[in-house]
Amino acid sequence: MEKKNIDWANLGFGYLKTDYRYVSNFKDGAWDEGGLTTDDMVTINECAGVLQYAQTVFEGMKAYTTEDGRIVTFRPDLNAERMENSAKRLEMPVFPQDRFIEAVVETIKANAAYVPPFGSGATLYVRPYMFGSNPVIGVKPADEYQFRVFTTPVGPYFKGGIKPLTIRVSDFDRAAPHGTGHIKAGLNYAMSLHAIVDAHNQGFDENMYLDAQTRTKVEETGGANFLFVTKDGKVVTPKSNSILPSITRRSLIYVAKEYLGLEAEEREIYFDEVKDFAECGLCGTAAVISPVGKIVDHGKEICFPSGMTEMGPITKKLYDTLTGIQMGRIEAPEGWLKVIE
Repeated sequence: MEKKNIDWANLGFGYLKTDYRYVSNFKDGAWDEGGLTTDDMVTINECAGVLQYAQTVFEGMKAYTTEDGRIVTFRPDLNAERMENSAKRLEMPVFPQDRFIEAVVETIKANAAYVPPFGSGATLYVRPYMFGSNPVIGVKPADEYQFRVFTTPVGPYFKGGIKPLTIRVSDFDRAAPHGTGHIKAGLNYAMSLHAIVDAHNQGFDENMYLDAQTRTKVEETGGANFLFVTKDGKVVTPKSNSILPSITRRSLIYVAKEYLGLEAEEREIYFDEVKDFAECGLCGTAAVISPVGKIVDHGKEICFPSGMTEMGPITKKLYDTLTGIQMGRIEAPEGWLKVIE
């Protein structure tokens, strides 16, 4: 297939309309058969549940061209499972996991001309999402919903190379212990916007959120999980019921153990421990791993030995191995790569 005439090397991380998107509607207790459309506009009532009470969930994925020319996406079954859990928590109907994967594959295949070529540094970002679409004025779940998938080609998350981030310990709380922090709901991201804008205004790249109950344990940032490396080379990630179960984090833990032979564990991490770690990173779909060079706690700086110029050595091995698996340079565990064509 002939690719679109796009300057792949200079793509930013933003929205660019592609040709097709997938739409399915839930009404009278059932999902319709769904299908592709070229119409990128969503038309809903002014009183739609999503507009009044933020009843919406979403996923973030990528499709890319491997070294041997295949178009693949990474572990879509886990995105399907997570969206099911998110929908249940917000009293939304579940879009069946097998149909979720089919919709994602169908949408990527229809927009194959927008999947950047191997080596360009760019990827096709895939956004499945669902929202309450019928009028709701009383505080209750909607009766009708729309599930959609759109795609957009994006450039590397870090323009000009990966540079370690400076993070501040936030005075804001990201999620309550029994709230919605563990699901991918739009409302979680809305409440993080003020905190991230304020952080940027103060000269920081991101926020570190501590647990809301005791403010002694590390949770995550507004859109990524933390990953730490101890001085003796163990990979450690925070465990909490109020952080998002990141697919990238779970994959990195597996890679650490099974590919690199490292010790790796998920456990509660107290903020007092952070100063003793050798490396720190943020992990998520967009950048895979973003290295952290410095954390600032109300003026007190914690500087990691890995420094402010490059990734730490173990973080770099994790990044190189996982991206190697995603790009087909390293053999993937069974089921990790879904081949589109």
